[in-house]
Amino acid sequence: MELNNSTSFVQEQQVTLALQKYMTRVYTYMGLGVGLTAIISYMIFFSGLINIIFENMAIFYVSIFAELGLVWYLSSRAYELSKGTAGALFFLYAALNGITLSFVFMIYTMSSIGDVFVISTVMFGALALYGYSTKRALSGMGTFMFMGLIGLIVATVINIFLQSSAFHFAISVIGVIVFAGLTVWDTKRIKENYLELYSNGTEVQGLAINSALSLYLDFINLFLYLLRLFGSRK
Repeated sequence: MELNNSTSFVQEQQVTLALQKYMTRVYTYMGLGVGLTAIISYMIFFSGLINIIFENMAIFYVSIFAELGLVWYLSSRAYELSKGTAGALFFLYAALNGITLSFVFMIYTMSSIGDVFVISTVMFGALALYGYSTKRALSGMGTFMFMGLIGLIVATVINIFLQSSAFHFAISVIGVIVFAGLTVWDTKRIKENYLELYSNGTEVQGLAINSALSLYLDFINLFLYLLRLFGSRK
């Protein structure tokens, strides 16, 4: 009996250590991606390249469509791509996102961008910690947040024509709620997905990159919606 308990304890420890190692890798990739996006955005704005981009909007739109293509490709081929290929595509996406997000430096003050970035980081960390540690089943939450995301996209398109400041504020609040919820749900999903694959003895090389992409998108969107709420415009 004692031998069985000892074996079970060792196995649990092995699973815990493997999970911690995997999640550390996921958050390292995510953090590097966010850092690359921030650096590219900063350099484009302060080097004056942003003027060239917005004088030739084709560059801007090509970057957006390339980003959408990369997200789709990485998500759909998560179980097939090698770690090297997935990593290269992820960092390419982060760099392209740096181009399209450089506009925030044109709209908001540097101090407010910095403040909101810190707020976003702390908030994201707390939400991710909850998602990682909670024992609650969150499958229903994922469906609800996905529906909220669809509604958010539709509302944003509508407000392009309405140009309502009250609607803009409501969309920003809903955006924060949606991506806060997605941060919790994605963290829980990533953890459970890895544990399932680990128990089956399956190793997927590009899975950590795909997981990092999900959390990267949650963080970036959370930051942007918080910036819309609390950022000081120039």
